[in-house]
Amino acid sequence: MKEFANEMPLSFLNEEDVKRQKEALAKVRAQLGKEYPNIIGGKDVFTDKKTTSYNPANKTEVVGVFQKGVKDHAEDAIQAALKAFETWKYTPAEERASYLFKAAEIMRQRRMEINAWMITEAGKNFAEADADTCEAIDFMEFYAHEAIRYGQLQPLTPYPGEKNEYFYIPLGVGVCVPPWNFPFAIMAGISAAGFVTGNTIVLKPSSETPMMAYLFADIMRQTGLPDGVLNYFVASGAEAGDYLVDHPKTRFISFTGSMEVGLRIMERAAKINPGQIWVKRVVAEMGGKDAIIVDSEADVDSAAQGVVASAFGFQGQKCSACSRAIVDAAVYDEFVEKVREEVDKIQIGEPSENYRMGPVISAKAEKSILEYIEIGKKEGRLINGGEKVEGLNGYFIKPTVFADIDENARIAQEEIFGPVLAITKARDYDHALDIANGTIYGLTGAVYSKNEQKLERAKREFHCGNLYLNRKCTGAMVDVHPFGGFNMSGTDSKAGSRDYLMLFLQGKSVATKI
Repeated sequence: MKEFANEMPLSFLNEEDVKRQKEALAKVRAQLGKEYPNIIGGKDVFTDKKTTSYNPANKTEVVGVFQKGVKDHAEDAIQAALKAFETWKYTPAEERASYLFKAAEIMRQRRMEINAWMITEAGKNFAEADADTCEAIDFMEFYAHEAIRYGQLQPLTPYPGEKNEYFYIPLGVGVCVPPWNFPFAIMAGISAAGFVTGNTIVLKPSSETPMMAYLFADIMRQTGLPDGVLNYFVASGAEAGDYLVDHPKTRFISFTGSMEVGLRIMERAAKINPGQIWVKRVVAEMGGKDAIIVDSEADVDSAAQGVVASAFGFQGQKCSACSRAIVDAAVYDEFVEKVREEVDKIQIGEPSENYRMGPVISAKAEKSILEYIEIGKKEGRLINGGEKVEGLNGYFIKPTVFADIDENARIAQEEIFGPVLAITKARDYDHALDIANGTIYGLTGAVYSKNEQKLERAKREFHCGNLYLNRKCTGAMVDVHPFGGFNMSGTDSKAGSRDYLMLFLQGKSVATKI
């Protein structure tokens, strides 16, 4: 078994790569509008109500028609997972891991196809989509290796007269609720972590990107994964989603998404329902209000480029995106001007044509972001953008930058989840650190400085789960940058780390007198 190594994303600077991606897009476009079933206990299930997925770059174009399960279907999915758990929990770790290794290989073979669906359904450009697919491959490979490691007897201190053993066992049936913004990587990662550890899952994908989860379910079918281990279940969140979380047979919920929804899941999961005999475990990665500090001793050119890349990659729709730049007064005016110049270079257009910036995900997201932009116009000085892009049939918003934003302003405190950057002036480095830590979140952050002592202080004092020094605050890689945040950013689950699979396991100690 080869050692884990990250799958490297393409830059698409090579014309041959661009050609291959466009060919895959043409094949995907020929399949738009088809209907796809839910998969429960290995069977295709169709429902009366439907969920339609649209292309956010062309809001009238149907990507696919999916099901919309309700309570009865949710019960069927839980029962299918329970039935599969009775045998899957005893399947050796090496065998469970083999399905992930197979899935990784299939993903490599279908890489351009997966990218093409993501470009179409989520509005990612070529490089962002490919990085997402590569991360999914990494999760498959890394969690397979980790499952085998966790499947061994764990070391203990010897004790005379006894044979002592300590090993990990699965939890039971889990509900996986992934986000739409990393619709393949995070979805595949939280799902695979759930079942490679011996649990069985109900995967309830985002209604914005159900196609990406269907692709994953299809790939796992292709590997021969036993029926019921993974149940693909597109459903009404308000009805079936709550039912799954509340169900007495649900043992854990793995969620990535907004703070509001995450806290609601935690609250519901904490309530004991009739027939429940355990404390449910919640693994939650939630929001962020991520800051990059630009120190008086920073390379201002590099800082401006890093902030713009972090703020506007995938239209700012990342929980890790830089939404606050906190800049020392000594370099503030210079930095603001360089950011303005960098943002002016950004071209906006169809993801299928590989423009740097594409659409935001939906009409709901567009409305919310534009409302925040109007708030920003009252709270600070507009530098770039501030409006929709006209002439395109999608949810396109210009990259927007506000300067002179007070640290307590709404656009400096509330998660916008779109292409909006707030720049705040700091008196000095102490003040900058105070501002950076002055939110309810604590996911990612970065510091640009040539002063090693200040960077060391950031390691100690900048309270976020993922800190980057002299580089952008997005782009975490599996087992390179274990990912998860503090405070209201979640349970610091550290996806892609050597701790992660323990969240889906429980330890059992056995002592035998000899």
